[in-house]
Amino acid sequence: MTPDNASHTVVTGLNLVPVVSLLAVAVVAVPMFRRLGLGSVLGYLAVGLIIGPFGLKLFTDPQGIIHVAELGVVMFLFTIGLEMQPARLWSMRGDIFGVGLVQVAMATAVLTAAGLAIGLPPAVAAVGGAGFVLTSTAIVFQMLQERGLIARPVGRGIIAILLFEDLAIVPLLALVAFVAPSAGTVGLADRALAVLIGIGAIGALVAAGLWLLNPLFRLLAAARTPEIMTAAALLVVLGAAWAMQAGGLSMALGAFLAGVLLSGSVFRHQLEADIEPFRGILLGLFFVGVGMALNLQVVAAHWAFIALSVVVYIALKSLVVYSVARMFRVGHREALLRTVIMAQGGEFAFVLLTAAAGVGLISRDASAILSTTIISSMMLTPLCVTLYERLAPKPRVVMDGVEAANDLAGDVVVIGFGRFGHIATQPLLARGHSLSIIDSDVQMIRDAADFGFKVYYGDGSRLDILRAAGAANARAILICIDDEAAALRIAELVRDEFPLVPVLARAKHREHAFELIKAGVHFQIRDTLESAFALGEQALKTLCDPPAEVASTMAEVRRADCQRFEIQRLSGLYAGLELIHGNALPARNPSGQGTHPP
Repeated sequence: MTPDNASHTVVTGLNLVPVVSLLAVAVVAVPMFRRLGLGSVLGYLAVGLIIGPFGLKLFTDPQGIIHVAELGVVMFLFTIGLEMQPARLWSMRGDIFGVGLVQVAMATAVLTAAGLAIGLPPAVAAVGGAGFVLTSTAIVFQMLQERGLIARPVGRGIIAILLFEDLAIVPLLALVAFVAPSAGTVGLADRALAVLIGIGAIGALVAAGLWLLNPLFRLLAAARTPEIMTAAALLVVLGAAWAMQAGGLSMALGAFLAGVLLSGSVFRHQLEADIEPFRGILLGLFFVGVGMALNLQVVAAHWAFIALSVVVYIALKSLVVYSVARMFRVGHREALLRTVIMAQGGEFAFVLLTAAAGVGLISRDASAILSTTIISSMMLTPLCVTLYERLAPKPRVVMDGVEAANDLAGDVVVIGFGRFGHIATQPLLARGHSLSIIDSDVQMIRDAADFGFKVYYGDGSRLDILRAAGAANARAILICIDDEAAALRIAELVRDEFPLVPVLARAKHREHAFELIKAGVHFQIRDTLESAFALGEQALKTLCDPPAEVASTMAEVRRADCQRFEIQRLSGLYAGLELIHGNALPARNPSGQGTHPP
C-alpha cells in the first residue's frame, strides 16, 4: 500500500456521521427551544434524547460523554471563581456555611424519610435522598447566566448554597465508605490519611495560586504567544481540578478555588476569554450527555415508581428550599425563584450513587432507578422555570408619590432619566424648553423629585405611554436609556407611529449606533465617544502641544471617525469593529503625517 493510499484509508475510515448529526440537531433544536422561551438547557437535553441510545442510536455511551463534558462544569466554576474576589467570598460565608448547611441537612433528612415512606430500603433511601439534595451546578449556573442573575443578590445566594453542596460531597462519600459492608477493612488511620490528603491538596492549590500563578502568567505574557497563554489557562483549570480529585475532593471545587485565587490578577479577563470557547462547548455537551443517559427502558419498567419519586422528591425539596430561604429572611419572590431553580437533583448525585453501588451499599438496579429519577428532575427544571416566569405574578409597583404619564405636552419627550438623561436635559432646561420626562424606575423618579425634577412613570416601549407623554406633538424625542434592545424597540415604534418627530438616541457602542440609524433615529451619540475625545484633547494640552495643533488634530480625529462610521454603515461590515479601530485616534508616522485605519 502506498503512503497516499494509506492516508486515504485513514481519512475515509473516520466516521463523522455521529458528530455531524450531533452538531446539526443542536444547531436546529437549541435556537428553536430558546425562541420558544424554553431555554438552551432544555434544547440540549432534547438533542441528547434524539441522538442517544433510545433515539437515533448515533451514540451508545452517554456516560463516557458525560465524563468528558464534566470539564465544561469545571470550567464554568473557574469563570465564576474569577468573579469572586476573596473579600466577596468571605462576605458570603454566612450564606455558605449557614443557609447551605441548614438546607442540605434538612433536605437530606426529609428526603431520606420520604424514601423510607415510599418503600425504599434504608440504605437506598439515605443515598437517594442525599444524592437528590445535591443540585445540578451546571443547570443552575446556565439558567442564572441566561437571565443575568449571577451578580444579583438572588444569584449570589444560590451560588453560596451550591458551593456548600460541592463541599458536602466529600463527607457524603466518606459516609458511604464508612457504612459500606466492606467498611470494616478500612482502618481509622486510612480515613485520617484521606482527610489529611484532602487538606494538603487544598493547601497546595492555595500556595500555588498565591506565589506561582501570577509570575507564570507574567513570564508567558512576555513571550507574546497567544496559544501558549490559552494552553496555560487550560493547564491551570485542569491542573487544579486534578489536584482536588487526587485529594478526594470535587474537581469543580478545585477549579473554583483556582478562579478565586486569580480573581485579582491583571490576567483575569484574558484567562476568561481563553476558557470561554471550551467552557461553552463542553457545557452544552454535558447537557446532551445527560439527555442521552435517560434510560427509557428503566423508565418503561418502573415508570410509576419513578414518576412518584420525581414528584415526591421535587415537592419535598422545594418545600425545604423555600422554608430555609424564608427562615433566613429572604423575600417571598426571591425565595420562590430559588425554589424553582434548585428543586432538582444534580450531576454530583451520579458520583455518590456510583460510589454506593461500587462498595455494595445499594444494588446496580437501585442505582439505575435513582439515576433516572435524578435525570428526569434535571430535564423538568428548565421547563418549570419557564412556566414560573410566565405564570408567576409580576412584582407590584408601589406608586406612592409617583405620577403616571398622562396627557403631557412638552416640547421634548425624554425617555430615561438616569445619569445620561439627567446630563442631556441640562442644556434644554437652560434654554427654557418644556420637557416631558418618563422613566420606569420608581425609586429613580422619587430621587429625581428630591432634586426638583418632575419625572413621570412610564415604559417608553409602549405606544399608549408614548401617546400619553405627548410624543405625537413633540418637537423631538430623546431616547436616553441604557437597555440596547429596549432603545431599539422604542426607535422602531416612534419611526412607525410618529415618523415626523425627530429622534435623538443614546447608543451603547458603534454597532448599536448603526442599528439605531436603521430604526430611523435622526441623531445618535455613543456613550464614550465625546468623553474619550475630551480626555484625549486634554492629554494633548497636558503635553503642551500648541493650541492650534490641538484644535486641528481633534477636528481631524472627528472627521476621520465620521468617515469610518459612514463607510462601515454603508458597507454593513461593522460587527466587532469597535474593538479594532472604532474610536481609534489616527496614528502618526515619524514624519508627522496622519495615517488612518482602512
